Amino acid sequence: MSKDDHFETNGLRETKSDSDDAPRKPKMYRVIMHDDDYTTMDFVVEVLMKIFHKSSLEASNIMLQVHNDGKGVAGVYTYDIAATKKLQANQMAGQMGFPLKLTLDEDLS
Repeated sequence: MSKDDHFETNGLRETKSDSDDAPRKPKMYRVIMHDDDYTTMDFVVEVLMKIFHKSSLEASNIMLQVHNDGKGVAGVYTYDIAATKKLQANQMAGQMGFPLKLTLDEDLS
């Protein structure tokens, strides 16, 4: 280790590790769409395409997963982006009178 790899903090000498320099990967969050008895399948596809930028095929597949399994992943993003997309989808649903429910779940993969 070179002289530059050490530093002092309050009179204590510490060694700078390589991991201190490495940027930390941000936590990622899944935006989960939940099935309900009122929100139409077409509207779910529209939300997935407009807000989550999914292709028509991807949006249809996610919508079918939500319909068949009760929930599906709309996308995986950093927290701020996930929260913003959830808010945008909730606003869009509210304007149309749909009770579409979305939640955030930390992605542990």
